[in-house]
Amino acid sequence: MAPLQLEGSPKTPHVNFDPETGLLELKGRSIPENSIDFYKPLIDWIDKYGRSPQPKTALHMQLEYFNTSSSKCILDVFKKLEAIRAAGNEVTVLWHYEADDEDMLEAGEDYAGIINVPFRMIQIAEVDDN
Repeated sequence: MAPLQLEGSPKTPHVNFDPETGLLELKGRSIPENSIDFYKPLIDWIDKYGRSPQPKTALHMQLEYFNTSSSKCILDVFKKLEAIRAAGNEVTVLWHYEADDEDMLEAGEDYAGIINVPFRMIQIAEVDDN
């Protein structure tokens, strides 16, 4: 199975899904024109990956911002991971958020309350651009 790699843009997150390591990454902003069009290949990839996943799968979510339509698609991603976990595999979501971004922390906690997959909240330090 081939990895899924998409360059991030101002409106879409960087995607790096590696079937060899079980490491999945979504990083950046998620405000695509059409969230369903953007997320469908990701959800399909996870569905296919779930047929023969690694013993451990980890999704690193490090979004600066996502819009309402993305939130539903992100939930669909988590539901695919939940199915992989229900089949007896180890799955973890690592939810990265900036120290001063309470909204993003709360969003992660909300998802953690809905989905039967362990979430780890990881606070990231402020990035110094200088």
